Amino acid sequence: MATKDKTTKAQGGFRQAQAWLHTWCGLWFSWLLFAVFLTGTLAVFDEPITHWMTPEHHAEEAAAQAAANGASTASRAQRLALGMAYMAEHHPGATMWELWPSDAQGGGELKVYWFDANNQYAAATLDAFTGQPLVAKGGQAARATLGGHHFVDFHYELHAGTVGLWIVGIAAMAMLVALVSGVITHKRIFKDFFTFRPRKGQRSWLDAHNAVAVLTLPFQFMIAYTGLVISGTSFMPAGKLLHYGTGDAAQVRFASELSDGDKPARTGRAMDVPALEPFVARGQQLMGQPVRAVVIDHPGDAAARIGVYGWNGEEESARRLSATTGMAMFSAATGAVQRVRLPGAADGGAALLAQSAMGGLHMATFGGWGMKWLYFLCGLAGTAMMGSGAVLFIVKRRHRHLGEFGGATARVYRLVEALNVAAIAGLAVACVGYLWANRLLPVALEHRADRELHVFFTLWALSLLHAFVRSPARAWREQMGALAALCLLLPVLNLLTTGDHLPAQLLRGDWESVGVELGVVAFGLAAIGAVRHLRHLNKRAAA
Repeated sequence: MATKDKTTKAQGGFRQAQAWLHTWCGLWFSWLLFAVFLTGTLAVFDEPITHWMTPEHHAEEAAAQAAANGASTASRAQRLALGMAYMAEHHPGATMWELWPSDAQGGGELKVYWFDANNQYAAATLDAFTGQPLVAKGGQAARATLGGHHFVDFHYELHAGTVGLWIVGIAAMAMLVALVSGVITHKRIFKDFFTFRPRKGQRSWLDAHNAVAVLTLPFQFMIAYTGLVISGTSFMPAGKLLHYGTGDAAQVRFASELSDGDKPARTGRAMDVPALEPFVARGQQLMGQPVRAVVIDHPGDAAARIGVYGWNGEEESARRLSATTGMAMFSAATGAVQRVRLPGAADGGAALLAQSAMGGLHMATFGGWGMKWLYFLCGLAGTAMMGSGAVLFIVKRRHRHLGEFGGATARVYRLVEALNVAAIAGLAVACVGYLWANRLLPVALEHRADRELHVFFTLWALSLLHAFVRSPARAWREQMGALAALCLLLPVLNLLTTGDHLPAQLLRGDWESVGVELGVVAFGLAAIGAVRHLRHLNKRAAA
């Protein structure tokens, strides 16, 4: 009996330790993890968001779709020749030319890319028949914006470069700790998954937290782990530093060898780039895919090489975790085949193939739109898990002071309340405010993409200030009310600023814009439901 009591006490002590770890590790990282999960969930649909945020391109895209549906289109050879002529005239000194001659069906836009004088990626869209840069509808310049890629960047580096990457990496490790300790703490976690007791205060929040956690537990583990793995060389750089050393030059050499280890050096001897169509036709045959892009390294030099890259079709994406496409590399001078990579393979062996597969798992590059929607819904559940955990902490202590911080406990609780409001409601307001900024800022404004980001961060900072100034109950209601208004009025703003609206989007089959606007409206309706629930709670508390 004594042995049994000791065993029970030891188990209880271990579980209590895990509960403490789960509570405090989860709390201090919950706000950051909520932001990472929400923006990562939105990043699943970064391309539709970017499409909605660049309305000047809609007419071009509609014309490209018409071409794909049977309208006359230029041949691939003609498109390649026009792209080369444009690059030779306007960017003869660029170290790299990249041409996207068409979509996978042979139609669509002709796009060209290059590195400018500041070594920044630059692009232009050309008319497939004349080779001249396309002008947006009405002669209006396209607005500069990060589009949906803002959510991608924030999700993994907080727009803070390497420092932000490390911060998110530490948060991901904390998330793994919280997940493991949470499973240990809740010994009846799977039973609790089927239990929900509404209108029970703390118990309701715990039930909701358990439900969304158990529902997507494998997804949460996978996302946290793969997020760490794909940035593994940044978080565990010992091998890289030992072999390459430190400093910017070492990092450039490592990146170059990792992605392009056999890239030749310039010879200094001039040589015109040969006609591309023969290389492209051979490359397509070797890799077995339609051609997506043609890359010329060192154009105009005798050491130039021509890389032909393929398109991953929907069926290929659905069945392969690795998102790499086919590739064939040729010497421009001799036409000799230098390297061939089949679709789904990876340069660099099994290690890089495994990392590519982990990247595919994390970013949902496989499975098509069905998988994207599954990731989106699981991401929302993960976001709800973070948010409900943070709220549960303060709900548990709202009427029962636990005194963890002595005389400063009340002030710490007030800080947690304000951070909860700003991290959950305030971040959502900032996200939809970013879409409002896209429509309200002048199209010709200098550094316009940066200004959109400034609006996002300013709104988020103001939400934190508002959460400190107002009582928690009022701050929740007012910020959720602001979120509902911004979401529900966004289609109206779009109509007033661009003349576009949901019926027109439906008529032209613009499902990306339809999805964005309906999604925002759905979030607005959910915010209205939250406001009504908060008012009901306040009335009940007052009674």
